Parts: sequence; C-alpha cells; structure tokens
Amino acid sequence: MAPDPCFGSRGALRRRLPILAWLPVYSLQWLRMDFIAGLSVGLTVIPQALAYAEVAGLPPQYGLYSAFMGCFVYVFLGTSRDVTLGPTAIMSLLVSFYTFRQPAYAVLLAFLSGCLQLAMGFLHLGFLLDFISCPVIKGFTSAATITIGFGQIKNLLGLQNVPRQFFLQVYHTFLHITETRVGDAVLGLACMVLLLVLKLMRERVPPPHPETPLCVKFSRGLVWTVTTGRNALVVSSAALIAYSFEVAGHHPFVLTGKIAEGLPPVRAPPFSVTTDNKTISFSEMVQNMGTGLAVIPLVGLLESIAVAKSFASQNNYRIDANQELLAIGLTNVLGSLVSSYPVTGSFGRTAVNTQTGVCTPAGGLVTGVLVLLSLGYLTSLFYYIPKSALAAVIIMAVAPLFDARIVRTLWRVKRLDLLPLSVTFLLCFWEVQYGILAGTLVSLLILLYSVARPKTQVSEGHILVLQPASGLHFPAIDALRETIMSRALEASLPRCAVLECTHISSIDYTVVVGLGELLEDFQKRGVTLAFVGLQVPVLRTLLAADLKGFQNFTTLEEAEKCLQQEPGPWPHAVYEDSVQSTGSPCSSRSRGP
Repeated sequence: MAPDPCFGSRGALRRRLPILAWLPVYSLQWLRMDFIAGLSVGLTVIPQALAYAEVAGLPPQYGLYSAFMGCFVYVFLGTSRDVTLGPTAIMSLLVSFYTFRQPAYAVLLAFLSGCLQLAMGFLHLGFLLDFISCPVIKGFTSAATITIGFGQIKNLLGLQNVPRQFFLQVYHTFLHITETRVGDAVLGLACMVLLLVLKLMRERVPPPHPETPLCVKFSRGLVWTVTTGRNALVVSSAALIAYSFEVAGHHPFVLTGKIAEGLPPVRAPPFSVTTDNKTISFSEMVQNMGTGLAVIPLVGLLESIAVAKSFASQNNYRIDANQELLAIGLTNVLGSLVSSYPVTGSFGRTAVNTQTGVCTPAGGLVTGVLVLLSLGYLTSLFYYIPKSALAAVIIMAVAPLFDARIVRTLWRVKRLDLLPLSVTFLLCFWEVQYGILAGTLVSLLILLYSVARPKTQVSEGHILVLQPASGLHFPAIDALRETIMSRALEASLPRCAVLECTHISSIDYTVVVGLGELLEDFQKRGVTLAFVGLQVPVLRTLLAADLKGFQNFTTLEEAEKCLQQEPGPWPHAVYEDSVQSTGSPCSSRSRGP
C-alpha cells in the first residue's frame, strides 16, 4: 500500500509542533496537575529571577523579563513535559562575563544566541554537543558553582565595592571582612538555614495514599505547599522584616532598591548602543562580546538538553534533541524582543515541575502568567527585598550543582578522565571560555590518541595473527604497519601474517594505501598477508582498490590452513600490543569473522 501523504505531513507537523500530540487528548485531571505545577514553579522562579539578574550584573527586572517567554514558547515546541526554560545561575554567570553589565549587550546576545541555536536545530547539528565530554561539563559546573556561590558572599555580608573578577573578589572579600554589616549577615545566614530546613522537610513529605485520613492529607499538603514555595516564602518574609525596620527609621539591610515597573516594551534588540556620547556600532558590539557568541549558545544548549534527557530517562519518555534546539533558539530570539538575556533549561525548577506531578508543558502557561502579573503589580514591593536574602537563595540553589563525588568516581572508572576535568575546573576560574575550550581539546586528544593507536591483540606462532580491538582509521595505519613488519618481516625468518578485521567497520583511502604497501612488502619477502572477517563495506573498498596479492578468508581457521606451509618459528605465545591479553591462544585462534 502506498503511504498516505496526508499522514506523512501530519507526522512532520507534529514533530515541529509537539503540542498537537497531547492537546487533542488533554483532560481536566491534567489541567489540575499542570496548574499546581505551574504555580509551584512560578513561586520558585520569581525570587530566583531577581537573584540571577544580580549574578548577571543586570538590574533586577531583567531577571523577570527573562523568565516568561520560555514558558509560552516551550508549550508549543517542547518535547519534554518537565523542562522549564528561564534564567539559570550558570547562564547568568556567563552573561556577566561577556556583556560588561550593560543590558543592551545582554539583550543582543540573547538574539544572536537564539539565531545560532535555531540554525543548529534546522541543520541537525545537535551532535556537536556530544564532543563536550561529561568530565568537561562536571569541571565547568563545579567551577561555576564556586564562582557564583562565592560571588554572593559580598551580598550575604553586606560588603560594598567588591570587584566581580573571581580572584580579586576573593582578595577583597577577605580584605574587607571587618566591614561586614551585622544585619545583612544575620538575615542572610538565617535565610540559608531556613531554606535548608524547608528543603529537608520537602524531601521527607511522604507520597499521598488513598487510605490516608483527610486531616493528615490536608496537613501534608500544607507542608508540601510551604516547602515547595520556600524561595518565595523566605524572600517575602525577609522583605517584610526589612519593611518593618524601614518604617521604624532603621536601615540594617542593603535593599534591592527601585525596580522598573510594568511589563517590558516589545521592541527590536539594540543593534547599536550609545554610551558617553559615543555610538558603538553592531560590528563593534559583536567584536566586544567575542567568544561569548559561541560559548553562550553552546552552553545553553548543553545545559537544556542535559536537563531534558535526564528527566526524560527518569520518567520513561523520549525527547527530540533537534526540536529542543529549535525551542530554546526561538525562546531566545523572541525573548530578545522583550529585553530578555539568554536563557536555558533550569535543573532546579524542572525538578520542582516533576515533583509536583506536571503532565504536559501547559504548566508553563501558569508560570508565565504569574511572572507577568508580578511584573505588572508587584515590582514596587520588590524594593524592600534585602540583597542578603537573594544571596541566600542563589547559594542554596547552586550548592547541589557541585559534584564532590566525581573525582572519586573517575578515579575508579577511568583515571585519565581526571585530566580534562582538572584542566576545565582550574581554567574556568581564569576565563570560562578557556576552561571549556581547553577541557574539550584535552578530551578530543585522548579520543584521537585511542583512534591513532588502537589496541591490538597479537598472537605469535607459525603464523602471526593480529586483531585490532577497534576501528582502523588513517592515523593508525603507520603504527599498525610498524607492528606487523617488526613482528613478521624483520625477524630472522619472515613469516605469514593474518589481519583479523572483525571490529573494523570502515576504512579510508590512507588505510587502503598503507595496506597496499604492506602487501607489497610481504610479497617481496616471499610470505603472505591475509585478511579475515572483513565486513561487507570494507571488503568492497579493498576489492575496488584492486590490491596486488590481496586474500580474504571467512574464518581464521581457513586462513591458517591455507598459509600453514609458510616458513616461521613454531613456539606459540599470546600477548597484546599496548594492552594486557584477555584471551588464551586457543580462543584467539578459533575466533571467526
């Protein structure tokens, strides 16, 4: 039966607009769960957005401007029911590095990052993120956690005029530690303790059970609500305390201050900016942001897709990585029209979304509306929020991102992976882009070395048998050729050799040339080099090359039987080149293709 073109077009449309897959079957039960989840995430994101704007070096309202567009876009384009897009600690830190604390640069960076992310999605270039290894991600995340956390110590203690560069920040924080404001320090530490207690309580709330008495259900639900919205509760309480002192004429806290009221205007991102009676053109702005134009979109994609994959695996569904690229790219492009800085998927708020039982991305609508309502009606109240309370929210939010166990895990699993982890971690304190770039290069060098020097099992005997443990590519052919020649041709009595190619799935022209030269060397010495277990694509390539003296056998036994009359030493031993042997002489000789 011929395929239905209408069905094919509907399938393609559903892939581009995932909302069409769940909206026709949406139910009232889903609506109730999505509303609760969206409300919980909204109560979490509002205080976090205000705090993350401080990390980004921008006025507080820009955190809220960045917190709602992703909620609406992801409803239509997202393939994960759990993910929430918005400002995050790590992305805010990167924005502070590349935008010079100027909103115009931050908004333009969001637009350009979104364009690049959209292009990667349309061109299916998501696989490029696979080249950033887990040790590099862990090293960057851990360094960013320390940088962000320590960067909030100044606000926690009420210190003024502390530089933003990490090492200078550490120096000046300890230099001016005696200038600590007691009110800010006490309030900040109290907020941290309260956030920790509420988090521990949230983790210990038992799941609902049908037979639980109504009064117990109500009390547990109340505890769950309070602990889930702990950020909003703590910040609101701190603001109320600060307001009480202000009314009484006391000023023990450093406050957030006046925030621009109302919704952000819808306008094109700034393609030029005027400062100190000087106009900076678009090209100059791009040059000033430099490597940030690559680092910001790539790290944003990496963080968002990592979050989506993690929760998809946990909740047994699949995501479309390229569709996720389109969702986050369009979020940043449209967000730049409402003065947003670059956003990505938030692990913490996504966890809240999951724990509250979200059923579809529609929960984001509630979150987005809540943020817009806060912008429209609550910004005047944000004036009284102490900066120490926001610092406490940030520190408690980023603390779980530091993975102290990764070093011990890598030491047990593969110690060589500690190298890219350490390089990334240390250099990120200097410049983030250098840390990520250096760590990725080290990871690629480790990968390329394994490609250039594949481990080869060698079986010595009357006939030399070599079996590469992985693929055979052009950087490896010289090393393989030297191994074969030193073992088979440079001995006092040349002998035949068999190349067992079971694990070789493809070869390139350089490999073909190298194998051809090897065959000629064997023929000159009056012995034979045979091939065993060639996969069909590799066999076709070698046959097309028309190599002189080429022989292929289906099994190792056939090759040995054909070549057994060739001269060579009879003592039999098995060892591996560059790796310890895993098989016996018999097992290595009896393996077929």
